[in-house]
Amino acid sequence: MREDAAPRLDDLLIQAVTGTGAHIGAVYLLAGDGRLLMDVQLGMPASIALAWARLRSDDPLPVATAAREGRLIWVSGREDLARQFPAVALTLPYPFAMAACPVRAGARVRGVLLLLWPAGRSDRLSREQLDAIHASCSALGDLLRRADQRGEPVTPGPRPRPLDPGPALATAPDAELVALGCLNRLPEGYCSLDVGGRVTLVTAPAADLLRAGPSELRGTRLGEALPWLDGPVYEDRYRAAVLSRRATSFTIRGPSGRPLTFHLFPGLTGVTVRVTAGGPERAGPEPGTGGERPDGGIALHEMLHLATTLARAVTAQQVIDLVADHVMPVHDVQAMAILTTKGGRLRVAASRGYSRRAVGEFDGRPVGPPPTERAYDATRPAFYADLDELRAAYPDAVASDDMKAWAFLPLVTSGRPIGTCVLAYDHPHRFGVDERATLTALAGLITQAFERARLYDVKHQLAQCLQASLLPRTLPDIPGLDLAARYVPATPGMDIGGDFFDLIRLSGTQAAAVIGDVQGHDVTAAALMGQVRTAIRAHAGAGASPGEVLAHTNRLLVELAPDRFTSCLYVSLDLARHTACLASAGHLPPLLGRPGAPTRVVETAAGLLLGVDPRAEYATLDVDLPPGGVLTLYTDGLVEQPGLDLGEAIQGLAERFNPTRDGPLRDLAESLIEPAALERRADDIAVLLLRCAGGDS
Repeated sequence: MREDAAPRLDDLLIQAVTGTGAHIGAVYLLAGDGRLLMDVQLGMPASIALAWARLRSDDPLPVATAAREGRLIWVSGREDLARQFPAVALTLPYPFAMAACPVRAGARVRGVLLLLWPAGRSDRLSREQLDAIHASCSALGDLLRRADQRGEPVTPGPRPRPLDPGPALATAPDAELVALGCLNRLPEGYCSLDVGGRVTLVTAPAADLLRAGPSELRGTRLGEALPWLDGPVYEDRYRAAVLSRRATSFTIRGPSGRPLTFHLFPGLTGVTVRVTAGGPERAGPEPGTGGERPDGGIALHEMLHLATTLARAVTAQQVIDLVADHVMPVHDVQAMAILTTKGGRLRVAASRGYSRRAVGEFDGRPVGPPPTERAYDATRPAFYADLDELRAAYPDAVASDDMKAWAFLPLVTSGRPIGTCVLAYDHPHRFGVDERATLTALAGLITQAFERARLYDVKHQLAQCLQASLLPRTLPDIPGLDLAARYVPATPGMDIGGDFFDLIRLSGTQAAAVIGDVQGHDVTAAALMGQVRTAIRAHAGAGASPGEVLAHTNRLLVELAPDRFTSCLYVSLDLARHTACLASAGHLPPLLGRPGAPTRVVETAAGLLLGVDPRAEYATLDVDLPPGGVLTLYTDGLVEQPGLDLGEAIQGLAERFNPTRDGPLRDLAESLIEPAALERRADDIAVLLLRCAGGDS
């Protein structure tokens, strides 16, 4: 980011927060790899900012949804959050309202503005707030667009930059002394925390209750200066106060053994803490703030966040990417990798942060002997604070990418190691007891996700191989007929599809084209697809008409798989007469395009799906195929989109289908496939283009 862009971006965020009455704000920018990175934030606890600093654009989260769908996302409170984004409600169980609005630089979404308010004030944004949000997003977009035009695009930093709104509201030093003197006369203690949670002011009674000198406390976070307070209870109540902008409280035993009650009062520039002696252990919170949480609550929320995220991972690289987004900013990790072994050699299943050279050094390297200076247990994690410690255990160890510290977390399932997750640091790093425990627990989550990914990969490869073996490898070359076929599987991570196509030579001047979609996305669907193709070929070769081919195939499917249905379009081509005879079993209508003329949607009399009723009959439709005209057969994966009417989608496809007289059909097929292929697809796509006499394919 340019030096002059950062202050301007900061000013715009502060204006957005103050102009909408929000108490927390953040700006996410879209990185080159498609992730959303938090660049700057105001009023957010550092631990939360780091945990949510890196988001994937397909995450089911408010910020990602706003960027992906290009619209403002509004969440009015906890119940609304649980309805719309249950994973976020699990990991941030605090009462707050939220708005996430896309930031556009020109036509492209380049980031998201995130704002938080205390919950319960209103079920919807006011017109003034909406205007302020859109004005802020417009100003942010203009900033990004101008930077792009200068050839100096604004890029997110490695970690979120926290802003301090306090300077404009700061008081004179003399006024602070007067305020401190006033508070010192009160029996209870008071501390003032800035937006980062650091102590800026502490009264004498507070220092006495906390058994710490003011100089020890100022400039530090309370949990860092007071080890007995460094636990999930304080952190959770602090988070709740800041995120919800509501007073919270908790009671905990101090260093002398007596209970101390802490009341936290949040504001724009920080939090005021009142400390009083006495109160029952874990006394109830302030009215309306909710009950206390048990020890380990913060770690539990973070683990739930990661666990719900990892539930979507179906490849090893997705596992490492999702873990890296959570772990690398929170634990200051610079590189990660999942290593497995095969044939006595190391294999890098996935990595993040390591260079290609480093991955090459690992991948294929012979597995070395275990360390000899201690009893070796492949199921126990190992932590090395520096290179000397690593080489004491592994004398031949290589410090790839000049890393300086490592954590080796074994991935163990049923007592058997299936791999190792490596965390690497570019600086020496001492692993404390709590950090070791957290990373060890993390290894369990990674293991479950990685094992699921491995099993899914095996199943998916088997199904894809079966499906590929059942689709035609090549189509026959028939004189007088140009053709192009394209099949695109569903996005990796989705199930396999049941789309199929075929071209059958019937005579020197006759052929048959088939396209269809078997219900289901599994091995059974792939196997049934092969049976459908075989049946159609057999009946077509026996001279049956298009309607008879579908009727015979339908009766067979009712017997073979009464619980599975198949859509199918069968086209008999007479190349000498330039005509086609069509029969449809619930399939989408084909398109007929001519150079220089509007593309026509050929509305067939679609019969029942195959496999529904053994008595079903299928009507036929004769269509002229003028020279140069292109008949296009396709499956629903090409046109179906969430929220879009299917008829409108087909009409939209027809409007952008513009064949030329001699243009290669393969290029035309690519132009149809490309828009859908760029998006994450839950369904596969099959396209078959046919042209009588003319043009190279």
